[in-house]
This record gives sequence, structure tokens and C-alpha cells, in this order.
Amino acid sequence: MLFIVNWTAQPEVERQAAERFLQTRGAPPDGIRLLGRWHAIGSIWGVAVCECDEIEPLAQWAHDWADLFMFDIKPAITDEQVGKMLADHAARQ
Repeated sequence: MLFIVNWTAQPEVERQAAERFLQTRGAPPDGIRLLGRWHAIGSIWGVAVCECDEIEPLAQWAHDWADLFMFDIKPAITDEQVGKMLADHAARQ
């Protein structure tokens, strides 16, 4: 299953967040495939897209960083999946 992960933090934790990122590279735990991650310029905000079969590793990853960041995690589907869903819906109309 795909997930979109947004994170944000306040400026007062920027140094701590940078130090932890440099130590860990923000690597996800086993069970998560990180497809991409992007960081906003001039703020402590970013977005990642990841894939996992179980929700527990994703929850653990967020929990491991929860002392520094607030997270918004949403399940996601691809264009192909949306297209199939819309075509199936249209066929039933």
C-alpha cells in the first residue's frame, strides 16, 4: 500500500532534527520502501511517498521522530488505480 507522509516542525527543533537526520539519514525501518522524499527550502517541512504491506512499521517510523515532528500520513493510490476505479464506476452507471 502507498502512503503520502507530510511532516512539519517548529524552528526550535531544527538543530536536533538536522543532527538526527545526519546520523540516521532518516532511513525507514524494515518493511517500508521509501519511493521518494522532498524537503521544502526555508522551513522544516517535507513530503515522502512510501510503500508498505503492514501499517506497523510506518507507525513506528513516525513514532521514532514524533519528538521532533508532527506527521500527516494518508493512504494513496496511483493514477492507474484511480482510472480503473472510475472506469468500473462508469460501467455500472
